[in-house]
Amino acid sequence: MSADVQLDDVWIRFGDFVAARDVNIHIKQGEFFSFLGPSGCGKTTLLRAVSGFLEPSDGRVLIGGQDMAGIGPNKRPTALIFQNLALFPLMTVWENIAFALEVKGIEKVARKKKAEELLELIALPGQGDKMVNELSGGQKQRVAIARALAAEPSVLLLDEPLSALDLKLRQHMRTELRAIQRRVGITFIYITHDQGEALTMSDNVAVMSQGVIEQVADGSTIYDHPESAFVASFVGENNLFSGKVTQIDDDFAMVDTPSGTLRARHGRKNGQGQLKVGDPAYVFVRPESLKFDDDKTMDNQMQAVVDQQEFEGNLWQVFFKVLGSEKRIKLSMVNDGGSVGHDTGSEVTLGFSSKLGVALPLGGLAAE
Repeated sequence: MSADVQLDDVWIRFGDFVAARDVNIHIKQGEFFSFLGPSGCGKTTLLRAVSGFLEPSDGRVLIGGQDMAGIGPNKRPTALIFQNLALFPLMTVWENIAFALEVKGIEKVARKKKAEELLELIALPGQGDKMVNELSGGQKQRVAIARALAAEPSVLLLDEPLSALDLKLRQHMRTELRAIQRRVGITFIYITHDQGEALTMSDNVAVMSQGVIEQVADGSTIYDHPESAFVASFVGENNLFSGKVTQIDDDFAMVDTPSGTLRARHGRKNGQGQLKVGDPAYVFVRPESLKFDDDKTMDNQMQAVVDQQEFEGNLWQVFFKVLGSEKRIKLSMVNDGGSVGHDTGSEVTLGFSSKLGVALPLGGLAAE
């Protein structure tokens, strides 16, 4: 039975240090929800508050509408998967999965039957009699999930469970995790610093910085419509231009920068524009939105010199120095079997559509 999770005005303090500040989030029943942010931003602290290993300094945690104040981890309808998985090396796979049932006093035949059902669910049928050290890294991840599901939680909490895996296995396992979540239908709350994991798997993502929730939305909204400078600089790559707002026209803002006057979408928060004429502002343009504009047809243009070209197989990454400023920017283009078309050192015109840039107030940026 799945349950929703609500954080109402949650603050978590350790002495004078504030680890989470005024957090208000409603995670829907059956949702795959991720907290995304750099190390030390407070995401694991919030997970511990949901699991019961930590009590909020202020505010409430509700699961299925019930206030969890004073209810310990072993009494909450949650299960937690740690980074190190904590599988028991001297037990077989099925014994690991059924451990919670053994603690409850359920007899062996029923325990083994449940373990076999869960092995089918995680696509490891017939593997129950193996020892843990006979499994691959991805298989151990799935066994940890099955063990957590054996306790029949309403909410499954996952604290960066894929961080120790290599890139290809992480990419495979995030697909597996999402598929498992859809099959079981319970609420998943996932902690990660990996944007690919969060954007690929999640129904909604909360981006955190220094204990504050910067934005909550689905992955495409987070990527295409960031509400703050931190979100724009942390999620994906962006070229950043600094300047001053000279005009606001409907949904767009004009910003004077050392690289020229740029027109971009006026970034909104809670449906409201955040800039006015005269404000300092950032304009963010993603590398894939920047184009060679040899015919000078795009609504934003700048002159630049090709500084460096990097071939990544499926992509070319091209770096430029903008004429008239010290700015170095990046363009990403799909490899179509040809060359970039412009030699290093050549002067080019670059452009981007106003719809693909966003103007936002000055604010904290993600570390490089």
